[in-house]
Amino acid sequence: MKHTQEVVEQILRGEVRAAARLMRELDDGLPGAREVLKRLYPHSGRAHIIGITGSPGVGKSTLTDRLIQYLRQEGHTVGVVAVDPTSPFSGGAILGDRIRMQRHALDEGVFIRSLATRGHFGGLTASARAVITVLDAMGKDYILVETVGVGQDEVEIAATAYTTLVVTVPGLGDDIQAIKAGILEVADILVVNKADREGASRTYQDLLQMLDLQSIRKTKSWKPPVFLTQAKDEQGLTELLAGIREHQEYLQQNQGEALRAARYQRVRQEFLELLKEGVFRDLMARLSGNGRLEEILQEILAKKTDPYSACEALVAETLGVTA
Repeated sequence: MKHTQEVVEQILRGEVRAAARLMRELDDGLPGAREVLKRLYPHSGRAHIIGITGSPGVGKSTLTDRLIQYLRQEGHTVGVVAVDPTSPFSGGAILGDRIRMQRHALDEGVFIRSLATRGHFGGLTASARAVITVLDAMGKDYILVETVGVGQDEVEIAATAYTTLVVTVPGLGDDIQAIKAGILEVADILVVNKADREGASRTYQDLLQMLDLQSIRKTKSWKPPVFLTQAKDEQGLTELLAGIREHQEYLQQNQGEALRAARYQRVRQEFLELLKEGVFRDLMARLSGNGRLEEILQEILAKKTDPYSACEALVAETLGVTA
């Protein structure tokens, strides 16, 4: 890897090749890449991060593609982090309909990075968070983070993004049930995409009703708006962007109190994920190196102990805590 400071300066100048190389090295876990990231971090914090989540098949990629288009027409630079499910065969990302985003690939004001989840069902990996920091340090005005829509990624993306879009489509009864189950808690904006389908107005009304019930229970000052869109035909995008702007303005109210709270959540989430990852990696290296892991597994197999007791004992031993 090149001299750390040289790479930092290249990325701060917005050099695409340097950024792409660093992202690849971060994804591969190279230690030198982490050193660059440490120096880039103080230069981050300027971009507005928009999370886009929802069940597979609701048109998140098309919606992301259109948002890039509209933001670029306004003269904004855009970074995109597309988190894909990992291919069970190659270990790489399944790009699928993300390919349509590549029409922006020759635009110097757009940087798109597709990342595999690699079995991480929380939606955002450490490398995804690192890529967000790199794009931010590059000077991108907006960073769009599109997640795969499984597991707890709605919660994770809400802790990372400043504006979270939850996308659904008409006719997905289970999707509405999932929203009832708590996604409303994390949504800043709700989008009913493919609104030309039958049942769009019903889905729209259902969401409004749920939001009304939620507002009775909660005192949160921001009430998520609901937008009907047909991303493929560019219907409703202007209104959706206006909604995003309105949420940005809300975050800036009272000397940016809500934005500070959103940034706090992002820092907390990132730190705890890095801590968990670091402790697990170091502990596994130690256990594998001295044969303790195999010893514990054999004891569990022989019913000399159980996995719960073994785990508790190991944690207490590692942290130096006496029972």
